[in-house]
Amino acid sequence: MPSIGLGVYLNEECAEACRVALQNGYRMIDGARYYENEVQVGVGVGKSGVKREDVFITSKVFHEDFTYDGTTAALKDSIANLGSCKSYLPNTYYNLYLTHSAIGGKDARLAAYRALLDGKANGMIKSVGVSNYSAKHIEEIREAGLEMPVVNQIELHPFCQQKPIVDYCRKNNIIVQAYSPLVRGAFDNQVIQELSTKYSKDPAQILVKWSLQRGFVPLPKSSQPERIISNGQVFGWEIEPTDM
Repeated sequence: MPSIGLGVYLNEECAEACRVALQNGYRMIDGARYYENEVQVGVGVGKSGVKREDVFITSKVFHEDFTYDGTTAALKDSIANLGSCKSYLPNTYYNLYLTHSAIGGKDARLAAYRALLDGKANGMIKSVGVSNYSAKHIEEIREAGLEMPVVNQIELHPFCQQKPIVDYCRKNNIIVQAYSPLVRGAFDNQVIQELSTKYSKDPAQILVKWSLQRGFVPLPKSSQPERIISNGQVFGWEIEPTDM
């Protein structure tokens, strides 16, 4: 799994953003059915010129489809969306597919999760994970005797550190992906401004780097080409331990 990805939430016309990201070093796109842009992700990846096998694509099933049959149908539709432009993206599968939230109750969550595991067995997806799950929700999966998720995607940034679930995931070898790593654009915090000046980096780069150094996989989102490129320029330098 790449160390950083482009988030495409609230970007219904995200093909150009995906193209720009992939042509500037990104190798992961984080989408979801709820975002209504799976077709656009496929077009953007295809237009980038980067080989499909070199791109890590994620989607998620929304809680309204949390039954076995509902999730199976949603996954099939996601596959159709991604591959709707065969000339751009002939190989249609997802590298990672998540349950989008813990809403719906234990039985619904487990039914959806089982459907995704079967989708993996059938070759539609490579790996299965969860999003916005607490330790309790993940333990339901273990107690049901099912394969544990490879990822838990949660909101993470310096002002939302969610240490209990992060610790749990680390103890259980679950990768932690960080959505909203840019604190929803609230860059006016004094500490962030001071670190931006100290390291000669913009506030977004400081926040993405914080996630990386915490061992998370950040998923910054933007529709602006210059911001997409800048958000990915976070290698070759470090934030000092005292500043973390």
